[in-house]
Amino acid sequence: MACADPRLIVALDLPTAPEARAMVEALGDAVSFYKVGLELFASDGMAVARELKAQGKQVFLDWKLHDIGTTVQRAAAALAAAGCGDFLTVHGEPQVMASTVRGRGASGLKILAVTVLTSLADEDLHEIGYAETASALVERRIHQAIAAGCDGVIASPHEAALARALGGRDFLVVTPGVRPDWSARNDQARASTPAEALAAGASHVVIGRPITAANDPRAAALRVAAEMAGA
Repeated sequence: MACADPRLIVALDLPTAPEARAMVEALGDAVSFYKVGLELFASDGMAVARELKAQGKQVFLDWKLHDIGTTVQRAAAALAAAGCGDFLTVHGEPQVMASTVRGRGASGLKILAVTVLTSLADEDLHEIGYAETASALVERRIHQAIAAGCDGVIASPHEAALARALGGRDFLVVTPGVRPDWSARNDQARASTPAEALAAGASHVVIGRPITAANDPRAAALRVAAEMAGA
């Protein structure tokens, strides 16, 4: 029997609920934590999230809430009441973060602030209009997330050490953009291996295509978990 590493979050970035369910079945006991993102949410993501929780899995609702304070507060309250997730992402703006924290109330839903998307490099930020580098913007948003009462942040592996240093031992540092040495980087501009991310201070790593697009997803998940065990 496989022993799933709870620090490994597999991204179910699949277009339909049946495909997501088939992937979960294929992975079996090799994975205990799943990310349900916008692509799956647009089909039947809430149902999949509830099913995963019913199976005893942990669920990361990567929906990056971003709206006026009242709207995100109500959305967070609804998700907390639904009990279909363990982690929820919001964009790292002070009003949005504080409103989401209020909305989740006393539930166990963990609020994670998105600092800078891992697909963005410094040149991309400059094109958008930011004068700061990615690292500088991440640092500012980590401070704001802590002040707002968030439980952690989403940060690239290259900013994981900074997030750990600023947030402390119990702060959640969830790192997408993680790619094993044996996989392609795809669209991740600031990627690292699972071992590198954990060594830098990540509490969890999010991996999608290296596992879900593999010929044998379960074997790929077990290979990643073995690499993490040695980190």
